Amino acid sequence: MPSLPSRPFYACDGVSRREAIRVGGLGAFGLTLPGLLRARAAAGEVPTTSARRPKSCILLFLLGAPPQQETWDPKPDAPAEVRGDLGVIRSATPGLILGELMPKTARLTEKIAVLRAVQTNDNAHSSSGYYMTTGLPHAPQGVENAKPGAPNDWPAVGAVVRKFLRGSGTLPTAISLPEQAENDGNLTWPGQDAGFLGRAFDPWLLKCAPESARFELPGLDLPPDVPPVRFDARRSLLEQVGSHFDHIDRTGGPSSLHQSHARQAYDLIASRAARQAFDLNAEDPRLRDRYGRYRFGQSVLLARRLVEAGVPLVRVNWTRVPGALNNGHWDTHSKNTAALKQLMPLLDQTYSTLLEDLGDRGLLDDTLVIWAAEFGRTPKINGAAGRDHWGHVFSVALAGGGVRGGTVYGASDKIAAFPKDGIVRPQDLTATIFHTVGVPLDSEITDTLGRPLAVTRGEVIRQIM
Repeated sequence: MPSLPSRPFYACDGVSRREAIRVGGLGAFGLTLPGLLRARAAAGEVPTTSARRPKSCILLFLLGAPPQQETWDPKPDAPAEVRGDLGVIRSATPGLILGELMPKTARLTEKIAVLRAVQTNDNAHSSSGYYMTTGLPHAPQGVENAKPGAPNDWPAVGAVVRKFLRGSGTLPTAISLPEQAENDGNLTWPGQDAGFLGRAFDPWLLKCAPESARFELPGLDLPPDVPPVRFDARRSLLEQVGSHFDHIDRTGGPSSLHQSHARQAYDLIASRAARQAFDLNAEDPRLRDRYGRYRFGQSVLLARRLVEAGVPLVRVNWTRVPGALNNGHWDTHSKNTAALKQLMPLLDQTYSTLLEDLGDRGLLDDTLVIWAAEFGRTPKINGAAGRDHWGHVFSVALAGGGVRGGTVYGASDKIAAFPKDGIVRPQDLTATIFHTVGVPLDSEITDTLGRPLAVTRGEVIRQIM
């Protein structure tokens, strides 16, 4: 067996192999950003349409799908098996009624536009969810537990935003939190990554528990044994290593990506503004209480802090509520009314607080807030007192970001089964998001065969803007 050299080997630029290995693995410094920076490109390497986008978007994605009949599109005159056993309440908008479990939201409808005829025609969580988050139907439709990847690898809306927009600081331009959308059994839905654009444009996934008493994102603070001077020296060393290995791969390959990830990790750690964006302890405890001290509530508060810090798009996924019916999500196949009485007060509290908070800060006009899910629920109550999957018509609500509040566009039929007029499809929602945050709708992306493709096949929903 050959013996190891007695002294360190040095590359021609004076960087030792040991130092190169140490810099190549940030974990040796205790400076890792767990899972956040792998396979993601540095923000400075993506093209940009403007240095500062005018608006942001917070997408509240309610996994499992609340029923339109008990929320935005009640049918109080329909038969009991259609209307359910919950009542309705008046809202601040004359003639607009909502489900009785939305009292706080009902006071704010002059800020909200309701789409009552959204349609995917897909009754499977994962494939309909793919359509809602990419703007392209899954092929084939109606496939439950569909996997990410080709041929259904159209980039998520966040990936397109990452490709065309540059943030105002060190934070990425598209973030998802606090976990992936997935079916029971940790079966991740397709349509949440960059697809054929490549991993460099994946939206950042922040797996976090912001409701915890000592919430922090590991890796955003210097460890005690690394003072600022030592940190700066290591960043300088990183740059030397990056220069040394540039000749290995100048086309964005693994080594190049690794160096850009590492640089971005250092930038994040060094940026006081970036660290502050994640510091929920800086918020007034009373405001945190208003959002709700549960995972979804604090995730939405974190989303507000991120758009305030300059992130154009933040997606917040509903997470399962421990101890609640139907595994704590909106898939109310059984005991629909009882489940809604557990979940709707949480959503009503958090959603209304977000709109009020954005308004108080002067941010609502520049922040589009979307209440959406993968589909709706069946018109009739089933034998288990629940509602099943229904993609043929459902409701989505938009507020802020140039939306004309106090409006309703589209209508369902008498039992909320099919559209009556004003159909909106997911590609129209993605077009509206792109229009809001500043991605030109005539932008093109390139697939794996080199073909130029329009970023959206939809149209901005002008009727509510």
